[in-house]
Amino acid sequence: VRVRAGREAYRGDAVVIALAPTLAGRIRYDPPLPPLRDGLTQRMPMGVALKVHALYPEPFWRADGRSGVSSTDTGPLTETVDNSLPDAPGGVLTAFSYGAQARGLRRLPQDARRDALCEALAAIFGPAAARPDDLVEYDWSADEWTRGCFCGVLPPGAWCAYGPELRAPVGRVHWAGTETATRWSGYLEGAVTAGERAAAEALAQLG
Repeated sequence: VRVRAGREAYRGDAVVIALAPTLAGRIRYDPPLPPLRDGLTQRMPMGVALKVHALYPEPFWRADGRSGVSSTDTGPLTETVDNSLPDAPGGVLTAFSYGAQARGLRRLPQDARRDALCEALAAIFGPAAARPDDLVEYDWSADEWTRGCFCGVLPPGAWCAYGPELRAPVGRVHWAGTETATRWSGYLEGAVTAGERAAAEALAQLG
């Protein structure tokens, strides 16, 4: 197996690709991937998620007897958690927006998006939540190396038509990444177990 990246070139007996299928599909293969495996990469887009940390002088919600944990289907923030550091001044509410609601926020200018996020936090935690010291956003869809989060998703019909290609090796090319996990798909735990599984497959093939 030969892998080229820019001016660097590497040789090995096998390769494990630990990327989301849609990103793995952007690699140039020679010979090309089999049609069904390539079809999988075309049909497994990344999910859409936007994360924001709202920083406050103190975790004011605790004084009201609130945990900082919330879940709602009205949006644009789907869930929140208290992410304040132990024994540190200040309070942090971490919030998430998913799917169509995250896409809607992404289309707003920065100032309008900030206003929408503050209004959403205030709707959950009261007026004090509308005045954070700072808002720190992270949009996985804008990240070149993820293009979305938390993992790739197969739309209706694609599981039956292309699902078997998700973990099946292509010659000496083996597939890992959290999407290939049988448990905890979309999480770090799933990525770790998928890597262990793909490494074991490669070793068994070479043995």
